[in-house]
Amino acid sequence: MNCRFYESKYPSPGDIVMAKIILISDDEIGAYVQLEEYGGIEGMIPLSELSRRRIRSVQKLLRVGSSEPLVVMRVDQAKGYIDLSKKSVAPEEAQMCEDRFKKSRKVHTIITHVADKRGVKPEEYYEKFGWPLYAKYGHAYHAFKLAVSDPQAVFGEFDLEPGLLDELMVDISRHMKPQRAKLRAKVDVRCFSFEGIEAIRRALKAAQDVSTEKTKLDITLIAPPEYVISTESINPEEDIKLINRAIEAAEKAIKEEGGALKVLVSPKQISDQEEKELQDLMHRAERENAEVSGDEDSDDNGF
Repeated sequence: MNCRFYESKYPSPGDIVMAKIILISDDEIGAYVQLEEYGGIEGMIPLSELSRRRIRSVQKLLRVGSSEPLVVMRVDQAKGYIDLSKKSVAPEEAQMCEDRFKKSRKVHTIITHVADKRGVKPEEYYEKFGWPLYAKYGHAYHAFKLAVSDPQAVFGEFDLEPGLLDELMVDISRHMKPQRAKLRAKVDVRCFSFEGIEAIRRALKAAQDVSTEKTKLDITLIAPPEYVISTESINPEEDIKLINRAIEAAEKAIKEEGGALKVLVSPKQISDQEEKELQDLMHRAERENAEVSGDEDSDDNGF
């Protein structure tokens, strides 16, 4: 990977970049990395920038071969020094960096593959249309997605040699298939009437019945009285509205039976990290529930 993703040869101080750990120094003064987005140029994470907590061993925080989101502290282009920090990266910044890197790598894969087939250096195509698309669309990934439905709107302004656009579109169409976004909302549903459990079951069934042929809504118990309404969608904007309608249906049904519904987390698109956190929460709740004495009856909150 000796061709950089972006027009700038070096990152700027304050940038969040993805870096591959290539060596942990024997004296553990830090770790050496390669910046994959910048053609594999090397940088270093000093020991003091690894963690806000006191650490006994670098090996316990980093693994050679893994990739980490890091913030650029200093860049000395003349000497080739780049100092980076792991401890200064906030979780939301790390997620944004990882998302951007995945998109950039997909663009890079397409450009390098087409360049290889046509016997040219990838940098030639980056200069011709890749970096201009980054500048115009904020990210070349967005331009490539638009090109799936309208190639001329994206590439018409470039003087592409015969056959290049066709080959680009073969690779773009293969790699830019619509990704299914994960959508989720969390609600609190309670009812203390005589038929409380059944009332909750009917309310959640009313929410699930809002599902369409294209979008199936799943409702999962976290721990009474909290439930998650979720789905996977290729049209997040419309399906967020669908989840809102499901919440309205459940709220109407539970109110008619003397109960109440409260929205704890409004419908939104979630990251893989948020999905993992939910799974961890549900596993903890399952373990805690399993600790209840086995000879005690428990209500089934299924619906």
